[in-house]
Amino acid sequence: MIKKVVIAGGTGFVGTYLETKFRQLGYEVAIISRQPSHIAWDDLDGIVQALEHAQLLINLAGKSVDCRYNDRNKEEIMRSRTETTAILGKAVSACTHPPAVWMNSSTATIYRHAVDRPMTESGGDIGSGFSVEVAQAWERTFFSCELPSTRQIALRIAIVLGKHGGVMTPYKHLVRYGLGGIQGPGTQKFSWIHIEDLFQIILFLLERDDLSGVFNCSSPYPVTNKELMQQLRTAMNRPFGLPAPAWLLELGAWLIRTETELILKSRWVVPERLTEAGYAFRFPRLDQTLQNLVR
Repeated sequence: MIKKVVIAGGTGFVGTYLETKFRQLGYEVAIISRQPSHIAWDDLDGIVQALEHAQLLINLAGKSVDCRYNDRNKEEIMRSRTETTAILGKAVSACTHPPAVWMNSSTATIYRHAVDRPMTESGGDIGSGFSVEVAQAWERTFFSCELPSTRQIALRIAIVLGKHGGVMTPYKHLVRYGLGGIQGPGTQKFSWIHIEDLFQIILFLLERDDLSGVFNCSSPYPVTNKELMQQLRTAMNRPFGLPAPAWLLELGAWLIRTETELILKSRWVVPERLTEAGYAFRFPRLDQTLQNLVR
């Protein structure tokens, strides 16, 4: 029998990587997106048909948070996550043979700005503000779906590092042009994950029938912003980088239509449940990760 995975919102940096890797393993991959060549979000019958007998549904859908948080964008960021998740819940419920596992994207940003201790699934403090409200609504929508035949997992994903796309592109540009110094205080924590580890975690959780609920998808060794920029300069052979104080970041963020939260929030998140379950990271440390991605 052909193994099948359905990726919702699978056209971005992470989705295209996952699609390629699953195809290499011999999976049939169906994509739900707004692109004409894929299954449309308003085609409920088509979504149900794709989900029948699937081993796995992965939902990554949602408007990018790399924008200004004005009212229109905030509404779209929220709606694009909760509505698509609700559509998928309805589709899974309508299946005769629903997918065995549904992994829904969430975000490590759900935790508070932390400089005192790491945030775990069991002992982490949920934060406040717009980004946290989005994460909470997203998970609430996901876990409100009552699906007795489908195991549900929310992936609280840290900042994903990969060769093609994501945050590595702007960070490399900063270093290349001599702007790779600390950003803001430099003490804020940077929780991250290599994109290959994210894929391997998905495979790991797919095989483990005993695991469900919320999982932090982040390296066990987060770094400070100062360490991040230092190690990136080393990997790119750039000995020097100008620092960017918070006021300059605010100005720059306004000019390029984004928010400084993406840089200045201290995300100190560790993968307690994955570690306890025995997952072994391929890329646990940032220096080896950057060597892999930059060279």
